[in-house]
Amino acid sequence: MNIAKHEIELILEMDNISEYLKNSDILDYENEFIMHIGDSLSAGILDEVEIVKRVYEYVRDEIPHSFDISGQIVTSKASEVLIQRQGICYAKSHLLVAILRYLEIPAGFCYQKLILNDAETPRRLVLHALCAVYLKDIKKWIRIDARGNNPCVNAQFCIEGEKLAFPIREELGETDGLIIYANPNKRTVESLKKSKIISELIQNLPSEL
Repeated sequence: MNIAKHEIELILEMDNISEYLKNSDILDYENEFIMHIGDSLSAGILDEVEIVKRVYEYVRDEIPHSFDISGQIVTSKASEVLIQRQGICYAKSHLLVAILRYLEIPAGFCYQKLILNDAETPRRLVLHALCAVYLKDIKKWIRIDARGNNPCVNAQFCIEGEKLAFPIREELGETDGLIIYANPNKRTVESLKKSKIISELIQNLPSEL
């Protein structure tokens, strides 16, 4: 495995960066809607960092997290997330990576283990998905979290240091995954595919990769 230098040490799962540009059934970036939004968001912009920031903020802000809007539609494929205009963190990460890869910008997936609801007893740890993107102009991988902001979440695009959605509370058993995967985790994808509505998905959220 290669080490991607950062304020923290991010670890590339795959040595070949072309693995972080591949299309797939889940990422489906040859879909006409993905291509259209990618072209629209990048139109007239030559600076790669600005393109990534614009794509990130679009997915973060314009595609609501299903929990925040009390949605019941479960989306998985990148094109589904875009068409239905909602998704949980797993689905939104699919959309963000798909748009970036369509624009030939390497991107992958990272996972954290977080407490789903502090008010629950016992507390339950589940996987949370975020993304990593390689910025060629500055030769650097950075992590970005497109979960979507709310009064309790303030994630931002930041080159110097990270501004992710959630702090890691190690004392409560939460962990930060530093591997950048080329493909979405199979368990997170399966949880989306087998859940018909969000309330069912909540029960199917995986706790392990």
